[in-house]
Amino acid sequence: MEIHGSCSNQFSAVREAFADSLRSGADVGASVAVCIDGEPVVDLWGGHADQARTRPWQRDTITNVWSITKTMTALCVLVLADRGELDLSAPVAKYWPEFGVAGKDRVEIRHLLGHTAGLPDWDQPMTLDDLCDWDKAATLLARQTPRWEPGTRSGYHRFTHGFLIGEVVRRICRQSIGTFFADQIAGPLGADFHIGLAAEHDHRVSNGIPAPGPAPAPAPNPRVTIPVGAYVTTQDSWSTRWRRAEIPAAAGYGNARSVAAIQSVLASAGRTPSTRLLSETTCRAVFDEQSHGTDLVLGIPLRFGTGYALHADDSPIGTPNLHTCYWGGRGGSLVVNDLDTRMTFAYVMNQMTHKGLTDPRSRTLLQATYTALNT
Repeated sequence: MEIHGSCSNQFSAVREAFADSLRSGADVGASVAVCIDGEPVVDLWGGHADQARTRPWQRDTITNVWSITKTMTALCVLVLADRGELDLSAPVAKYWPEFGVAGKDRVEIRHLLGHTAGLPDWDQPMTLDDLCDWDKAATLLARQTPRWEPGTRSGYHRFTHGFLIGEVVRRICRQSIGTFFADQIAGPLGADFHIGLAAEHDHRVSNGIPAPGPAPAPAPNPRVTIPVGAYVTTQDSWSTRWRRAEIPAAAGYGNARSVAAIQSVLASAGRTPSTRLLSETTCRAVFDEQSHGTDLVLGIPLRFGTGYALHADDSPIGTPNLHTCYWGGRGGSLVVNDLDTRMTFAYVMNQMTHKGLTDPRSRTLLQATYTALNT
């Protein structure tokens, strides 16, 4: 299996692990990137962009990274906080007055970022068309009552996360979160990542390949009842509607290079090779713990900070250093920021699995990265 791109000699083990994953068939098409101090030391891609294996995965191939998009929406909020335009501890209703009803007057911005707001889903079924209707999705959330006392526990806000944060950004900036992200983050960094994909990029998209077999049933959780709410299949993400809509919890498009380039802002104390996006103080705010325990929706132990999951002894991914934050996307993609080593790791693929944060493909690549860092 031919691998393309660049990789420093120190990180040759990452290249070998990536080649093994493609050669074994665990991956169909994928990319992996590692930045140190914002500079790329690994930028690899290979395989095929389609399930039939007729189109090679190219340098500029992009795909839907699902919930890695949440780390991009978190950066939008951090940028506004860094500029003094938003207070992470302020009530959401300060910026979105209609939200402060039905017991949500005490919901703070940090609760949205830490999945502790008590709004993990909508109280009514939501179709793909509904998710593509921003005003409807946000208005329904503004009327809902939290499922639990905000700020006390995490319950993963699978789709609602993006609409909640995105509406706050819209109220402050008078522009959509996709536009804000493009103008204030992706553009200045020269990064090929999109929340709301323009038609001109369609030819570069690799559609996600559905995971084989049925998804495992979620563990029963007596603490919270999740109604039908929103559900999207892998095939739904192939649609033009999904690509064009700004669904900022799940519909971001990029590859490992662009994910690492943007997220390395955190690992490098807010500065990139070309610009400073955040202060070091704001970068450290990510580690203000919002919750630590069994997530009420996912049923796994998670420690959430401000916009990211954090290192913990019971973390589902193995990170050795204390100041590490991460999140993964549906199907197996992963991004990790390690502020102790100033390293960012990103893995993006098209072949989806049901493994989530425990996907062996990303874990093997991440372990190879840490092995290289220690040599």
